[in-house]
Amino acid sequence: MSNSRQGLSSKNPFYRRKDKVVFVMGATGTGKSRLAIDLATRFAAEIINSDKIQVHRGLKILTNKVTDEERRGVPHHLLGVVEPDDDFTADDFCSNALMAMESILSHGRTPIIAGGSNSFIDALVNRTPDFRSRYECCFLWVDVSMLVLQSFVSERVEKMVELGLASEVRNIFDPKADLSRGIRRAIGVAEMHNYLTIEGSATLSTEKKAAILASAIEEIKANTCALASRQLKKIRRLKGIWGCRMHRLDATETFVKKGDDADEAWERTVAGPSTAIMYEFLFGENPIVGAFKPAENPTAGVIGATALSIPMPWPLLLTSIYSNNRDLV
Repeated sequence: MSNSRQGLSSKNPFYRRKDKVVFVMGATGTGKSRLAIDLATRFAAEIINSDKIQVHRGLKILTNKVTDEERRGVPHHLLGVVEPDDDFTADDFCSNALMAMESILSHGRTPIIAGGSNSFIDALVNRTPDFRSRYECCFLWVDVSMLVLQSFVSERVEKMVELGLASEVRNIFDPKADLSRGIRRAIGVAEMHNYLTIEGSATLSTEKKAAILASAIEEIKANTCALASRQLKKIRRLKGIWGCRMHRLDATETFVKKGDDADEAWERTVAGPSTAIMYEFLFGENPIVGAFKPAENPTAGVIGATALSIPMPWPLLLTSIYSNNRDLV
Protein backbone atom coordinates (compact mmCIF):
# COMPACT_ATOMS: atom_id res chain seq x y z
CA MET A 1 0.00 0.00 0.00
CA SER A 2 1.22 3.53 -0.75
CA ASN A 3 2.87 5.35 2.14
CA SER A 4 0.47 8.27 1.59
CA ARG A 5 -2.78 6.72 0.39
CA GLN A 6 -4.13 4.91 3.41
CA GLY A 7 -7.83 4.89 2.56
CA LEU A 8 -10.67 5.74 4.92
CA SER A 9 -10.40 5.91 8.68
CA SER A 10 -12.29 3.22 10.55
CA LYS A 11 -13.42 5.84 13.03
CA ASN A 12 -14.70 8.24 10.42
CA PRO A 13 -15.78 6.70 7.09
CA PHE A 14 -15.73 10.15 5.44
CA TYR A 15 -12.15 10.89 6.49
CA ARG A 16 -9.42 10.47 3.88
CA ARG A 17 -5.84 10.75 4.94
CA LYS A 18 -3.99 13.45 3.01
CA ASP A 19 -1.58 12.49 0.26
CA LYS A 20 1.98 13.62 0.93
CA VAL A 21 4.22 15.76 -1.24
CA VAL A 22 7.76 17.02 -0.66
CA PHE A 23 9.05 20.36 -1.95
CA VAL A 24 12.75 21.12 -2.45
CA MET A 25 13.36 24.85 -2.58
CA GLY A 26 16.29 27.25 -2.65
CA ALA A 27 17.92 30.07 -4.57
CA THR A 28 19.52 29.35 -7.93
CA GLY A 29 22.69 27.29 -7.67
CA THR A 30 22.12 25.93 -4.16
CA GLY A 31 21.77 22.26 -5.16
CA LYS A 32 18.00 21.74 -5.30
CA SER A 33 18.18 19.24 -8.15
CA ARG A 34 20.99 17.32 -6.47
CA LEU A 35 19.03 16.98 -3.24
CA ALA A 36 15.80 16.03 -5.01
CA ILE A 37 17.60 13.28 -6.92
CA ASP A 38 19.39 12.07 -3.78
CA LEU A 39 16.05 11.74 -2.00
CA ALA A 40 14.32 10.14 -4.97
CA THR A 41 16.99 7.41 -5.09
CA ARG A 42 16.50 6.71 -1.37
CA PHE A 43 12.72 6.72 -1.40
CA ALA A 44 10.11 5.55 -3.88
CA ALA A 45 9.74 9.01 -5.45
CA GLU A 46 9.61 10.96 -8.70
CA ILE A 47 10.49 14.59 -9.38
CA ILE A 48 8.28 17.35 -10.76
CA ASN A 49 10.19 20.36 -12.10
CA SER A 50 8.97 23.75 -10.81
CA ASP A 51 11.43 25.96 -12.68
CA LYS A 52 9.55 28.21 -15.10
CA ILE A 53 12.45 28.32 -17.57
CA GLN A 54 13.54 24.67 -17.42
CA VAL A 55 10.02 23.61 -18.32
CA HIS A 56 10.84 24.72 -21.89
CA ARG A 57 12.80 22.74 -24.45
CA GLY A 58 16.26 24.01 -25.31
CA LEU A 59 19.09 26.01 -23.72
CA LYS A 60 20.29 23.08 -21.63
CA ILE A 61 23.58 24.78 -20.78
CA LEU A 62 22.20 28.22 -20.00
CA THR A 63 19.33 26.91 -17.88
CA ASN A 64 21.53 24.29 -16.19
CA LYS A 65 19.14 21.39 -16.83
CA VAL A 66 20.10 18.12 -15.16
CA THR A 67 21.59 15.68 -17.62
CA ASP A 68 20.40 12.11 -18.12
CA GLU A 69 23.43 10.90 -16.19
CA GLU A 70 22.72 13.28 -13.30
CA ARG A 71 19.11 12.07 -13.09
CA ARG A 72 20.38 8.59 -12.13
CA GLY A 73 17.28 6.94 -13.52
CA VAL A 74 14.83 9.07 -11.53
CA PRO A 75 11.71 9.99 -13.55
CA HIS A 76 11.34 13.77 -14.07
CA HIS A 77 8.10 15.53 -14.98
CA LEU A 78 7.59 18.99 -16.58
CA LEU A 79 11.23 19.22 -17.60
CA GLY A 80 11.87 20.39 -21.16
CA VAL A 81 8.31 19.66 -22.31
CA VAL A 82 7.06 23.09 -23.46
CA GLU A 83 7.94 24.65 -26.83
CA PRO A 84 10.59 27.41 -26.55
CA ASP A 85 8.30 30.23 -27.69
CA ASP A 86 5.20 29.17 -25.76
CA ASP A 87 4.18 30.83 -22.51
CA PHE A 88 3.78 28.68 -19.40
CA THR A 89 1.95 30.48 -16.61
CA ALA A 90 1.54 29.72 -12.92
CA ASP A 91 -1.94 28.41 -13.72
CA ASP A 92 -0.45 26.11 -16.36
CA PHE A 93 2.05 24.86 -13.82
CA CYS A 94 -0.61 24.20 -11.19
CA SER A 95 -2.84 22.18 -13.50
CA ASN A 96 0.05 20.16 -14.94
CA ALA A 97 1.73 19.62 -11.57
CA LEU A 98 -1.52 18.34 -10.07
CA MET A 99 -1.91 15.82 -12.90
CA ALA A 100 1.69 14.67 -12.45
CA MET A 101 1.22 14.36 -8.70
CA GLU A 102 -1.88 12.22 -9.08
CA SER A 103 -0.11 9.98 -11.58
CA ILE A 104 2.88 9.52 -9.26
CA LEU A 105 0.68 8.87 -6.23
CA SER A 106 -1.43 6.37 -8.14
CA HIS A 107 1.70 4.24 -8.55
CA GLY A 108 2.39 4.33 -4.81
CA ARG A 109 5.26 6.79 -5.13
CA THR A 110 5.94 10.19 -3.57
CA PRO A 111 6.04 13.42 -5.62
CA ILE A 112 9.06 15.64 -5.01
CA ILE A 113 8.54 19.11 -6.47
CA ALA A 114 11.85 20.88 -7.03
CA GLY A 115 12.82 24.13 -8.71
CA GLY A 116 13.62 27.78 -8.25
CA SER A 117 10.35 29.38 -9.34
CA ASN A 118 8.87 30.05 -5.93
CA SER A 119 5.95 31.90 -7.49
CA PHE A 120 4.86 28.58 -9.02
CA ILE A 121 5.07 26.82 -5.65
CA ASP A 122 3.28 29.70 -3.94
CA ALA A 123 0.47 29.48 -6.48
CA LEU A 124 0.18 25.71 -6.13
CA VAL A 125 0.20 25.55 -2.33
CA ASN A 126 -1.40 28.82 -1.29
CA ARG A 127 -3.80 29.69 -4.10
CA THR A 128 -4.97 26.38 -5.56
CA PRO A 129 -8.45 25.59 -4.18
CA ASP A 130 -8.49 22.70 -1.70
CA PHE A 131 -4.77 21.96 -2.16
CA ARG A 132 -3.92 22.06 1.53
CA SER A 133 -7.00 20.05 2.43
CA ARG A 134 -5.93 17.30 0.01
CA TYR A 135 -2.17 17.26 0.48
CA GLU A 136 0.21 17.29 3.40
CA CYS A 137 3.38 19.18 2.56
CA CYS A 138 6.99 19.04 3.68
CA PHE A 139 9.27 21.88 2.52
CA LEU A 140 13.06 21.43 2.37
CA TRP A 141 14.95 24.68 1.91
CA VAL A 142 18.57 24.39 0.72
CA ASP A 143 20.29 27.59 1.82
CA VAL A 144 23.80 28.90 1.15
CA SER A 145 25.49 32.03 2.47
CA MET A 146 24.87 34.72 -0.16
CA LEU A 147 28.53 35.72 -0.45
CA VAL A 148 29.54 32.10 -1.00
CA LEU A 149 26.68 31.54 -3.42
CA GLN A 150 27.55 34.62 -5.47
CA SER A 151 31.10 33.33 -5.91
CA PHE A 152 29.78 29.92 -6.95
CA VAL A 153 27.30 31.44 -9.40
CA SER A 154 30.07 33.44 -11.05
CA GLU A 155 32.18 30.30 -11.43
CA ARG A 156 29.20 28.42 -12.82
CA VAL A 157 28.62 31.07 -15.49
CA GLU A 158 32.28 30.76 -16.49
CA LYS A 159 31.82 27.00 -16.87
CA MET A 160 28.70 27.60 -18.98
CA VAL A 161 30.75 29.81 -21.27
CA GLU A 162 33.35 27.04 -21.60
CA LEU A 163 30.62 24.52 -22.42
CA GLY A 164 29.26 26.69 -25.25
CA LEU A 165 26.81 29.19 -23.77
CA ALA A 166 27.37 31.68 -26.60
CA SER A 167 26.75 29.10 -29.32
CA GLU A 168 23.63 27.84 -27.59
CA VAL A 169 22.10 31.31 -27.35
CA ARG A 170 23.21 32.06 -30.92
CA ASN A 171 21.12 29.11 -32.12
CA ILE A 172 17.91 30.78 -30.95
CA PHE A 173 19.00 34.37 -31.61
CA ASP A 174 16.49 36.55 -33.40
CA PRO A 175 17.02 40.32 -33.16
CA LYS A 176 13.28 40.88 -33.51
CA ALA A 177 12.16 38.23 -30.99
CA ASP A 178 10.10 39.10 -27.92
CA LEU A 179 12.46 38.57 -24.99
CA SER A 180 9.57 38.53 -22.53
CA ARG A 181 8.13 35.26 -23.85
CA GLY A 182 9.01 31.61 -23.41
CA ILE A 183 12.55 30.45 -22.93
CA ARG A 184 13.95 33.82 -24.03
CA ARG A 185 13.16 35.09 -20.54
CA ALA A 186 16.13 33.08 -19.29
CA ILE A 187 18.97 35.12 -17.86
CA GLY A 188 21.65 35.17 -20.53
CA VAL A 189 19.49 35.62 -23.62
CA ALA A 190 18.90 39.37 -23.31
CA GLU A 191 22.41 39.92 -21.97
CA MET A 192 23.93 38.28 -25.07
CA HIS A 193 21.71 40.26 -27.45
CA ASN A 194 24.13 43.14 -28.04
CA TYR A 195 27.10 40.87 -28.63
CA LEU A 196 25.23 38.58 -31.03
CA THR A 197 24.03 41.64 -32.95
CA ILE A 198 27.53 42.96 -33.57
CA GLU A 199 29.67 39.81 -33.64
CA GLY A 200 29.49 39.61 -37.44
CA SER A 201 30.35 43.25 -37.93
CA ALA A 202 33.38 43.94 -40.13
CA THR A 203 33.83 47.42 -38.67
CA LEU A 204 34.58 46.34 -35.10
CA SER A 205 37.93 44.94 -34.05
CA THR A 206 38.34 41.51 -32.50
CA GLU A 207 39.37 43.20 -29.26
CA LYS A 208 36.20 45.31 -29.20
CA LYS A 209 34.01 42.28 -29.80
CA ALA A 210 35.80 40.38 -27.03
CA ALA A 211 35.22 43.30 -24.66
CA ILE A 212 31.49 43.35 -25.48
CA LEU A 213 31.28 39.58 -24.90
CA ALA A 214 33.10 39.91 -21.57
CA SER A 215 30.69 42.65 -20.54
CA ALA A 216 27.73 40.40 -21.42
CA ILE A 217 29.15 37.58 -19.31
CA GLU A 218 29.62 39.89 -16.34
CA GLU A 219 26.04 41.08 -16.76
CA ILE A 220 24.83 37.46 -16.72
CA LYS A 221 26.70 36.92 -13.46
CA ALA A 222 25.30 40.06 -11.86
CA ASN A 223 21.73 39.35 -12.93
CA THR A 224 21.93 35.73 -11.74
CA CYS A 225 23.17 36.90 -8.34
CA ALA A 226 20.32 39.43 -8.21
CA LEU A 227 17.88 36.63 -9.02
CA ALA A 228 19.27 34.54 -6.16
CA SER A 229 18.76 37.46 -3.79
CA ARG A 230 15.14 37.90 -4.89
CA GLN A 231 14.49 34.18 -4.57
CA LEU A 232 15.88 34.18 -1.04
CA LYS A 233 13.57 37.02 -0.02
CA LYS A 234 10.61 35.11 -1.44
CA ILE A 235 11.56 31.94 0.42
CA ARG A 236 11.88 33.82 3.69
CA ARG A 237 8.41 35.25 3.14
CA LEU A 238 7.04 31.75 2.52
CA LYS A 239 8.86 30.52 5.61
CA GLY A 240 6.78 33.03 7.58
CA ILE A 241 3.63 31.44 6.15
CA TRP A 242 4.58 27.77 6.40
CA GLY A 243 6.54 27.94 9.65
CA CYS A 244 7.78 24.62 11.04
CA ARG A 245 6.79 22.74 7.88
CA MET A 246 9.78 24.38 6.13
CA HIS A 247 13.13 22.88 7.14
CA ARG A 248 16.26 24.89 6.41
CA LEU A 249 19.39 22.97 5.38
CA ASP A 250 22.58 25.05 5.42
CA ALA A 251 24.71 23.85 2.50
CA THR A 252 27.37 26.57 2.80
CA GLU A 253 30.09 24.18 3.98
CA THR A 254 29.59 22.08 0.86
CA PHE A 255 30.33 25.07 -1.37
CA VAL A 256 33.43 26.08 0.59
CA LYS A 257 35.08 22.66 0.45
CA LYS A 258 36.29 20.72 -2.58
CA GLY A 259 36.22 17.15 -3.83
CA ASP A 260 35.53 14.36 -1.36
CA ASP A 261 35.39 16.83 1.53
CA ALA A 262 32.56 18.68 -0.22
CA ASP A 263 30.68 15.42 -0.83
CA GLU A 264 31.06 14.44 2.82
CA ALA A 265 29.80 17.86 3.93
CA TRP A 266 26.80 17.52 1.58
CA GLU A 267 25.81 14.18 3.11
CA ARG A 268 26.34 15.41 6.65
CA THR A 269 24.64 18.81 6.41
CA VAL A 270 22.06 18.41 3.62
CA ALA A 271 21.32 14.92 2.27
CA GLY A 272 21.47 13.16 5.64
CA PRO A 273 19.21 15.52 7.58
CA SER A 274 16.82 15.69 4.63
CA THR A 275 16.60 11.90 4.52
CA ALA A 276 15.72 11.83 8.22
CA ILE A 277 13.15 14.60 7.83
CA MET A 278 11.51 12.96 4.82
CA TYR A 279 11.41 9.55 6.51
CA GLU A 280 9.64 10.95 9.55
CA PHE A 281 7.29 12.97 7.33
CA LEU A 282 6.28 9.91 5.29
CA PHE A 283 6.21 7.25 7.98
CA GLY A 284 5.55 9.21 11.17
CA GLU A 285 8.48 7.99 13.19
CA ASN A 286 12.09 8.73 13.99
CA PRO A 287 14.09 6.96 11.25
CA ILE A 288 16.48 5.53 13.84
CA VAL A 289 13.71 3.52 15.50
CA GLY A 290 14.05 -0.13 14.49
CA ALA A 291 16.92 -1.93 12.84
CA PHE A 292 18.13 -0.81 9.42
CA LYS A 293 20.03 -2.85 6.92
CA PRO A 294 21.49 -1.58 3.64
CA ALA A 295 19.67 -2.47 0.47
CA GLU A 296 21.58 -4.45 -2.13
CA ASN A 297 21.10 -1.62 -4.60
CA PRO A 298 21.60 1.75 -2.83
CA THR A 299 19.82 3.61 -5.65
CA ALA A 300 16.78 1.38 -5.76
CA GLY A 301 14.48 3.89 -4.07
CA VAL A 302 12.64 1.33 -1.98
CA ILE A 303 12.23 2.95 1.44
CA GLY A 304 8.92 1.84 2.87
CA ALA A 305 8.81 -1.26 0.71
CA THR A 306 11.61 -3.51 1.93
CA ALA A 307 14.71 -1.88 3.35
CA LEU A 308 16.27 1.52 3.74
CA SER A 309 18.16 1.96 0.48
CA ILE A 310 21.13 3.75 2.01
CA PRO A 311 24.57 2.11 2.01
CA MET A 312 26.51 1.47 5.24
CA PRO A 313 27.62 3.10 7.45
CA TRP A 314 24.38 5.11 7.16
CA PRO A 315 22.65 3.79 10.32
CA LEU A 316 25.36 5.21 12.57
CA LEU A 317 25.76 8.33 10.46
CA LEU A 318 22.02 9.00 10.46
CA THR A 319 21.94 8.64 14.24
CA SER A 320 24.57 11.35 14.59
CA ILE A 321 22.99 13.57 11.94
CA TYR A 322 19.52 13.29 13.36
CA SER A 323 20.52 13.97 16.96
CA ASN A 324 22.64 16.95 15.97
CA ASN A 325 20.00 18.46 13.70
CA ARG A 326 16.80 17.81 15.62
CA ASP A 327 15.96 21.53 15.35
CA LEU A 328 15.62 21.03 11.59
CA VAL A 329 12.66 18.77 12.19
